[in-house]
Amino acid sequence: MQNQTASYLNGQIHIRKAIKEDCRRLQRLIYELAVYSKAPEEMTVTLAEFEDAGFGAMPVWDAYVAEDSGLIIGYALYYASYSTMTGRQLYLEELYVCETHRSGGIGKLLFERIIKQSIEGGYTGISGLVLRWNESAIRFYKKYDVELDSKWLNASFSKETLSAIYEQKLLSSID
Repeated sequence: MQNQTASYLNGQIHIRKAIKEDCRRLQRLIYELAVYSKAPEEMTVTLAEFEDAGFGAMPVWDAYVAEDSGLIIGYALYYASYSTMTGRQLYLEELYVCETHRSGGIGKLLFERIIKQSIEGGYTGISGLVLRWNESAIRFYKKYDVELDSKWLNASFSKETLSAIYEQKLLSSID
């Protein structure tokens, strides 16, 4: 994948694939997003888990980062998913730009890099979530003719819930 550089205000923004050495900074930005999302207590992944999930023997996520003068100031973290109805898709887990660098086109650069990845990778689309109250994110995605789906509810099971089900032997007889 080629790196991308674009002018931004008085500097240059460099878009590139994330590398393992970026993980500590990415976690700081993820925490900023968790605070912004009013859910800092939900960030429980350790640096070691995060690094392993992205760069270990079986990576499950990939990311592009935006750098300004060597400092990562934004990222787009994504992974491949599969829909039995539409096929292979990219799932955009997070698109985030530091507050000090917003409204300058960096989110656009990152998102359009994800679009390029989707098209070049033969994916059928991109999906993800946006908080209902995050009007600026909704406006951003609407510029790209996003379809906001009200038919589906986002369902998740915590590790604690799954462990309780498993330990209570509520599972069918499975080997």
